[in-house]
Amino acid sequence: MRESAAERHDRLLGLVRDRGSARVSDLASQLGVSPVTVRRDVEDLAGRGLLDRVHGSVSWPQDAAPAAAPGGAGNGLVLGMLAPSATYYFAEVIRGAHEAAARAGARLILRISDYRPQEDHARTEGLLSAGAEGLLVAPGWQHPGDPSAFGDWISSLPVPTVLLERMPAAGSPLDGLDRVCSDHAHGVLLAVRHLVELGHGAPLLMARADSPTALAVRSGYAEALTVLGLRAPQDVIDSVPAELAPEAFEQAVQALRAAVRSGVATAALIHNDVDAIQVVQRLAELDVRVPEDLALIAYDDEVAALADTPLTAVAPPKREVGRHATELLVERLGQGAGAPRRHMTLLPQLRVRDSCGAPLR
Repeated sequence: MRESAAERHDRLLGLVRDRGSARVSDLASQLGVSPVTVRRDVEDLAGRGLLDRVHGSVSWPQDAAPAAAPGGAGNGLVLGMLAPSATYYFAEVIRGAHEAAARAGARLILRISDYRPQEDHARTEGLLSAGAEGLLVAPGWQHPGDPSAFGDWISSLPVPTVLLERMPAAGSPLDGLDRVCSDHAHGVLLAVRHLVELGHGAPLLMARADSPTALAVRSGYAEALTVLGLRAPQDVIDSVPAELAPEAFEQAVQALRAAVRSGVATAALIHNDVDAIQVVQRLAELDVRVPEDLALIAYDDEVAALADTPLTAVAPPKREVGRHATELLVERLGQGAGAPRRHMTLLPQLRVRDSCGAPLR
């Protein structure tokens, strides 16, 4: 299958992280793409603060000397972070963690799993070998069985650990860890309620099933319909990345078009932003207009505002998740193991733009 830009970005970041620095021409050769593509990728990643760029080369960002934390707390700490990706959703989580670590006088070191949960344990051991005294862990789980298959080791880590954007099963060993998560069910409820208040019936859901967020959106959709006393107009439309599975993506768009044309639904919620933008583009080619024929809300709010018709979107508090998790970890390191564990849930926001149109009459 064709590699997505996000996957290529993660490979590029991995090469630079492992080497410390690299020439753009060497990266192009290693990645198997053109120098123009690498330069464009580097410009994007450097603009987000994930790389430093100098005279044809790139290097892993060197943290500026952090300010001392009040009373010296946190000074000299080394915190480790395991994330499934350094792009799209998790770029903001990482940025929030980095900012909070700097404010606490701590150094943050990062490992990326590339959504390979079978490699999470080894990468976390690498963080410990590098001197991490506490860990922020977002496992690379994608499927419902991944926590049980690839998660037991997390509860036996030898240092304080905070789970990020992961909701383990109630009563499992991981449920006893500190964690900071977005309440995706609340985010979905905001979206469904907004569409209903505009005069639409229950919206359709088009969603992926390849990440914990996607699965949470799906379960949150069922909960939202129950809370609002609604019935789904039809089954959830399974979505896939257009660049990886173009035929399946086309089938999903055609299913949505058929639902609109038949009057089954006048509104939809789509996870995620990239899929939503591509769906809107393809629907326009099929004479289905947003918002005239279909009111639409995207989930994630990474690039939704950049669509031709800016998309209303649910925005999980990604940067705040990283910030609060890091603050919780630093506090945990200062308190010791006897302090009560905490589960912190942050609420997404609905950012209203043009894709829902005016209220129906």
